[in-house]
Amino acid sequence: MKPRQEQEEDEERLRQRKLEESLEIKSLRRIVSAYLNYAEAAEEDVKRYERSFRKLPPSHKALLSHYPLKFQSLRRCISINSYFIFNMLQAFEPPLDMSQDIDDSGELHFEWPPNDGNVCSHESTTARGSCSKLDEACCGESSNVMSKLAEGLTANEEVQIEGCHGSDTGSCLAGEENNKMTAECCGNHVSDSNGNVPSSPRDWLDPSFQLHVPLVDVDKVRCILRNIVRDWAAEGQKERDQCYKPILEELNSLFPSRCNKSPPTCLVPGAGLGRLALEISCLGFVSQGNEFSYYMMICSSFILNQTQNAGEWTIYPWIHSNCNSLSDSDQLRPVSFPDIHPASAGITEGFSMCGGDFVEVYSDPSQVGVWDAVVTCFFIDTAHNIVEYIEIISRILKDGGVWINLGPLLYHFADMYGQEDNRYFAAFWTMRKKSAAVEKHST
Repeated sequence: MKPRQEQEEDEERLRQRKLEESLEIKSLRRIVSAYLNYAEAAEEDVKRYERSFRKLPPSHKALLSHYPLKFQSLRRCISINSYFIFNMLQAFEPPLDMSQDIDDSGELHFEWPPNDGNVCSHESTTARGSCSKLDEACCGESSNVMSKLAEGLTANEEVQIEGCHGSDTGSCLAGEENNKMTAECCGNHVSDSNGNVPSSPRDWLDPSFQLHVPLVDVDKVRCILRNIVRDWAAEGQKERDQCYKPILEELNSLFPSRCNKSPPTCLVPGAGLGRLALEISCLGFVSQGNEFSYYMMICSSFILNQTQNAGEWTIYPWIHSNCNSLSDSDQLRPVSFPDIHPASAGITEGFSMCGGDFVEVYSDPSQVGVWDAVVTCFFIDTAHNIVEYIEIISRILKDGGVWINLGPLLYHFADMYGQEDNRYFAAFWTMRKKSAAVEKHST
């Protein structure tokens, strides 16, 4: 029989674990609710536009006589976006029982249960994190919901950095009752351009579990839609060429003799929607993307694991902004994605996406000296402590391993004064870790 003190310690650990799980459930439910609230919030925007239109003088209304039709077009676009969102949520496998009662706050841990139904098997990683691994046949809010995605070089894509913390298949609904539930969840009728509706929602998508979230949470969903364009649409190729291509070319030149039997390993912190990590895998590396945001992880997992064909999905990512559009056709422009079929892209066995905080996951002793390369793209300025990031990168690299970085040094948590504009001045460098023997000799 255990001593009383040891029993009390065990009970305290169990209580803390339950507290952490309850906070994660609450956090995940808030993220899912933000996705579910997307259509309702978008509909409120359209109603606001309509109210403003009705207040115009008759002569002005006559000049803008096409606006009522535009409002209906916006509603159709919202419905198609919602159709994608619902299919994405239905494919999501929550790491915990989302129907549990939620409690107070605490720090978060999460583990992903196995999911044999996907091409992506899930296995827990060290420290705090979850790993989604694409096997050979295939090839948010995270904890605390604050991460930095691997941004592109276009300034208007850097929307609500805190919100985005740092880029598809579903069957049809069976029965009118499920149609009604879907419509109730989204506050709008959800269907694609052909009138299809997504399959029966999971229990944890039931409206009774839905939270009312602030609009800033829904803005994160809108940000995800725009970042799908950057990472997974043909329209984003120019931005990918600007920020991903130099990295890929550098990796290719630094590791010219890659071998299938023992491919080099590469870690991509701040992987966002996973495109750069996938491209690195296609070069012949065992690549792992690390992302802190569950908003990002839910979407990237869906695109990587559930898409059956290139161009399978269509969204309207620009409908939520009335700025910088020369015509209605610009705002109502559809975007098809993915531009490639991830499972047919030729990835190297071992490609994976790991969810969790970079510092916590990769500070684990099992990560020491594991990686041949670490690639940071628009990531290091997310650090609370940049020295800590650099120490961890150095620690997890093998002797002679390389760190490739591209991105601005805007440091999100630093004071920022007098910025004249939002252009990026990206720094690009490659550093090589000295071997312990060489470093000892030099000192």
